Amino acid sequence: MFAHLRPAIVLLALFVALTGIAYPLAMTGVAQIALPGQANGTLIERNGTVIGSGRIGQPFTSDRYFQPRPSATGGAPYNAANSSGSNLGPTSQKLADRVKDDASSLKKEYGLTTVPVDAATASASGLDPHISPDYALLQLATVAKARGLPEERVRALVEGRIERRLLGFIGEPRVNVLRLNLALDTLQP
Repeated sequence: MFAHLRPAIVLLALFVALTGIAYPLAMTGVAQIALPGQANGTLIERNGTVIGSGRIGQPFTSDRYFQPRPSATGGAPYNAANSSGSNLGPTSQKLADRVKDDASSLKKEYGLTTVPVDAATASASGLDPHISPDYALLQLATVAKARGLPEERVRALVEGRIERRLLGFIGEPRVNVLRLNLALDTLQP
């Protein structure tokens, strides 16, 4: 029996060392060399203090800032420890009611007949740091008024922060909310 058990234990130890230790360390090392910013979470600092990540959304509660799309993380919004979708499918009445209520509130607030999809729906992870240019432009007047800035200056800032499609055809145009709000903080009335 030991003759059969010994090779199994040796192979188990070997593969644990290879796939559980050596491979992750090698990939971490390659990532740190090739893409250090992305490997470390694309952390954004201000005055030497980390204030957020360019890859994880975070809430902004003041009208002085652009708002992100809704978060699907349970409990606390934008909690990376709870990253997941709502798991509510397209036939879910609960999801339909939430989206309908959010869209209705936005329509009343902005006097619209339609709202950008990302204004009323959460991303798959619940942590998307981006919004569509349409959603950013929808919030433009509110932010400009709250800051006492001309709408043209805020519009130029938004348009300058639009990230285009990768290679011209992959993905959708988007605006990183944290980066936009940090740039907004540099504007003077």
